[in-house]
Amino acid sequence: MKDIKAKILSNKKISDSYYKMTLDAPYIAKTAKPGQFVQIRCSDGLDPLLRRPFSIHRAKDLEILYEVIGKGTEVLSERKPGEHIDVLGPLGNGFGLPSAVSSQLSAILVCGGIGVAPLVFLAEELAKKKIKTTVLIGARTKNLILCEKDFKDLSAEVHIATDDGSCGHKGFVPELLGTRDMGQETRVYACGPKPMLKSITAICRKKELMCEVSLEETMACGVGVCLGCAVKVKGQGTRDKGQGCELVCKDGPVFDAKDLIWK
Repeated sequence: MKDIKAKILSNKKISDSYYKMTLDAPYIAKTAKPGQFVQIRCSDGLDPLLRRPFSIHRAKDLEILYEVIGKGTEVLSERKPGEHIDVLGPLGNGFGLPSAVSSQLSAILVCGGIGVAPLVFLAEELAKKKIKTTVLIGARTKNLILCEKDFKDLSAEVHIATDDGSCGHKGFVPELLGTRDMGQETRVYACGPKPMLKSITAICRKKELMCEVSLEETMACGVGVCLGCAVKVKGQGTRDKGQGCELVCKDGPVFDAKDLIWK
């Protein structure tokens, strides 16, 4: 992990409220693993004061995909190529990649909204290992579907679900997973809204499939100091019937789905 001043190489609006920023940050790009994240100080001033967390979208150059949802990301969207920006990373623990690859091994990536951001990096690493990969993308409507072409360029099989039925399956993306015939060597990786992840977890538990989920939480520090991103997990401590807490920034953001306790 390093705290660096990275030069902005590009910062483009790609659709609606979504932007993609590329940074010259060779140390972070070289050492990052899929699922890890960076903390970025969006402004050179004091407003906003705190850094914002962003998943690492790609790591050839350091690339982040983000949605403008508040003051920090609004300021970030106005930053120009050539400017320098304060970046801390890579942070957290990423997805577990299989060390041995069999002919029966396959991966299913389930993306909801901006949750697609870390899964393109993961798909790139799965492609390098020649693991058959299927991607299920969920969005509210057709215009909000992200990264479909990126996944197809990696030879992944892609299926779409939209809430309004404007593209692909009409409904929520977990429904696409629930109807699939999946072998026991299928690994499921997911990132998106909590209700989606909760449904994905329930499906995988029922089918006894390995599943990892990346949680999206507000993180003030990103390194386990502020304790603001605690989640309940099984098997930790004894005060509360074997339940305990772990930090999304330090212990995650990727967790084994079977360890999480959903509210």
